[in-house]
Amino acid sequence: MKDKRLRVDGIDKIILKHLMADARTPILGIARQIGISGAAIHQRLRKLESSGLIKGSKFIINPKALGYDTLAFIGVYLDTASNYNSVIKRLKEVTEVVESHFTTGNYSIFVKILCKDNEHLMFLLNNKIQSIKGVIRTETFISLDQQIDRQIKP
Repeated sequence: MKDKRLRVDGIDKIILKHLMADARTPILGIARQIGISGAAIHQRLRKLESSGLIKGSKFIINPKALGYDTLAFIGVYLDTASNYNSVIKRLKEVTEVVESHFTTGNYSIFVKILCKDNEHLMFLLNNKIQSIKGVIRTETFISLDQQIDRQIKP
């Protein structure tokens, strides 16, 4: 069986390390540290993007700066698995839902949600999520603290 994983060499790893720490790191600065041209770095980045290893770059907004102080995870039970697509479509309309996962185990869907406070969370649960056709019940876990927030190392 052939291994289909992308091969990432030492130079690629150095480039990725810098850009994962700060995507605004100047390419020429990285190039000088490594001892290759800026064009070579751009070429490697294009290769990594076209391979699917790099999905893009983005600014990360601190939700607390916008008043979203409550982070919760919601396990969603569906009455039948055939309702999955329609429930996901409705969950996408709830802007506070920032992630959803189709899972094995007790829940059909596991959702990450940002709320201003517990009252806002309760409103969203009662009026937006539990009212979706096909959702029979939910189980909510409020995050008290997040100590680890990182990406996998290449």
